[in-house]
Amino acid sequence: MGFMKISIIIPVYNAEKYLEECVESVVSSLGKITGEIILINNNSDDGSPKLMKALRKKYPKIINVLECSTPGASPCRNLGASKAKGEYIWFIDADDYIDQRAVKVLVAKADETGADLVMMGAERVYEDGSTSYLSAVDKTRKDYKSRFVRYGMGPWQVLIRRKWWGRHGFTFKEGIIHEDMELMSALILYTDTFESIDMPLYFYRQTPNSVLHKRFWSEKAYDIFPALEGLYGRFKAVRAEKQYHDELEWFFIWNLLIDSAKDFAAFPEGEPGFKRSREMLTKYFPAWRKNRFLKEKPLKLRVRVRLNYHK
Repeated sequence: MGFMKISIIIPVYNAEKYLEECVESVVSSLGKITGEIILINNNSDDGSPKLMKALRKKYPKIINVLECSTPGASPCRNLGASKAKGEYIWFIDADDYIDQRAVKVLVAKADETGADLVMMGAERVYEDGSTSYLSAVDKTRKDYKSRFVRYGMGPWQVLIRRKWWGRHGFTFKEGIIHEDMELMSALILYTDTFESIDMPLYFYRQTPNSVLHKRFWSEKAYDIFPALEGLYGRFKAVRAEKQYHDELEWFFIWNLLIDSAKDFAAFPEGEPGFKRSREMLTKYFPAWRKNRFLKEKPLKLRVRVRLNYHK
């Protein structure tokens, strides 16, 4: 194919219902831009493998299909990144879709600025058809790196320069469901060429069967702990844990005492999660109650945080 501008990496696990819409949105968005779509089958037992073959047959010059038997999105994304040939890579989830302008707008911004990362806005799409907007970090603000660390975006919300990604040896932690949390907020430590486009270029479908929207208890809920440990370790490795102390502290508070606390409270089996959350906060941030970002939050949320800590 010669020079390739972008590689779009899509892990596929039982995504038959949405995969075609996802892929067609990417093909449409590519337009005349040279690119590849890397579909990675991850032990699907529905009609996804058959559909992937059909899509490969329909777009033989664009689509490549790989197999990854190690469970989870992380090994699929890592495999896809290792095989990618594009100047840029973009990780997309198989049940989501993108705006027709997305590839052109993102690539143009990266080309124009030389950015290693280009962040975009996203639209959450709910089952009833309603939406809510997930904004991009505003690059024009002086504190944009602080906001990036606190933000907690998914891998799908950034276009990434492939050589920069490879040069730093980035990989997603395998074996956990919070693989993006362990890595994404640390990316800003490795570049000063960050750009953002605050428009909804990605559509993030809120599906009830998602690993992060559970109906039944799973021990994977405890993956929050190694994910946060890994993230802290990344900051410590480049001696940035003190510079971003308040940001990391808030990130821990939010993910332990607000987000994960919902899972722990929803199931009797999750009760030990509260004790583990207290232990983790005591270990890393014993003075967390004085966090400056927490103090800015409404009283109702601050009370909820305290209650979840003592639960």
